[in-house]
Amino acid sequence: MSAPLVAPDSPFGDWDGTPAGARLLQLELAERVVLQDDFPVLRLIAGVDVGFEEGGSITRAAAVLLDADTLEPLAERLVRIPTSMPYIPGLLSFRELPAVLCALAELPRVPDLVFCDGQGIAHPRRLGIAAHLGVASGLPTIGVAKKILVGTHAELGSKRGDQVPLMYRGDVLGTVLRSKDGVRPLIVSPGHRVSLASAPGLVMACVTRYRLPEPTRLADRLASRRAGYSPPA
Repeated sequence: MSAPLVAPDSPFGDWDGTPAGARLLQLELAERVVLQDDFPVLRLIAGVDVGFEEGGSITRAAAVLLDADTLEPLAERLVRIPTSMPYIPGLLSFRELPAVLCALAELPRVPDLVFCDGQGIAHPRRLGIAAHLGVASGLPTIGVAKKILVGTHAELGSKRGDQVPLMYRGDVLGTVLRSKDGVRPLIVSPGHRVSLASAPGLVMACVTRYRLPEPTRLADRLASRRAGYSPPA
């Protein structure tokens, strides 16, 4: 059995605590992102998402562990910690990542791939929360966002599996993916140790009856306390 993930002391290095310093650190960490497939045979996958309590003063992070073949949930963890940073556009990972790392560290086994509710490299400085999480933890990660942060795309077909590249400043940063017929598309971008080409297929392999892939769907339900999520026994 795999050992639990040990979260690093800080995912922010010697960051000085300022927004300007955070943006500089994003540029530095983005250089460490690996956009090639470098993950093992998938046996365990995880989904992570974040919610807030008490007017935003408490960050609530959820991590759900699933069997990669059956998509059966195997374990879930919910962590609450004080929120240390206000919401600043483009700096979401600095607000949410400490709690996400704690939740992942409490899972009983280390996942082979983590799906994040948020952006991977489809970010102004190419370091959304999925990319930051991947660099900080070393784990392969994919960002699965519900809306575009940056970039434009061509017209997208209406059928399940239709996809077009997400373009930003002349580069492909992700994929606009229709996960179900007629639903609003997902924005899929690699976070770390996953290629642009592989990310959409990995997401679609986890889509069942719903718009969201199972890892982030279950994490979203747990993090936002919506009804309908039954934790594993």
